[in-house]
Amino acid sequence: MFHAPGPFGLIIIAAVVLVLFGRGKVAGLMGEVGKGISSFKKGIKDGEADLQLDAGKDVAADPSKDKV
Repeated sequence: MFHAPGPFGLIIIAAVVLVLFGRGKVAGLMGEVGKGISSFKKGIKDGEADLQLDAGKDVAADPSKDKV
């Protein structure tokens, strides 16, 4: 039914967005998106580190889980 716009269509959409919102608003929005992505990646990294620490504590707390 609908198909994705081609390169010319994307340029037209970008031009309309710039006209409606102005360069400053679009730049600020992209900065906020970048901060959000960085925060998300940092959260994932911190979560993985917490899981690794928790896994290490479980093995240290329960000596029966030691490998032979």
